[in-house]
Amino acid sequence: MTDTPDRILRLKAVLDRTGLSRSTMYRKMDNGTFPRNIHISTRCKGWRESSVAEWMRNPRFYEATDHP
Repeated sequence: MTDTPDRILRLKAVLDRTGLSRSTMYRKMDNGTFPRNIHISTRCKGWRESSVAEWMRNPRFYEATDHP
């Protein structure tokens, strides 16, 4: 376990890190092959940095159902 808090990444940061287009990322989320976003506030969503990093380690075999 690490003492470093899990950062929340906004859409632009996720797209920059992954190189995915917005439509591809959302399609992958719908298919369960990309981490789901979380609600930060009423009109704001983001992605856990650790989930995005895990997807980047092995994007072909990532399944969102295995991750909280």
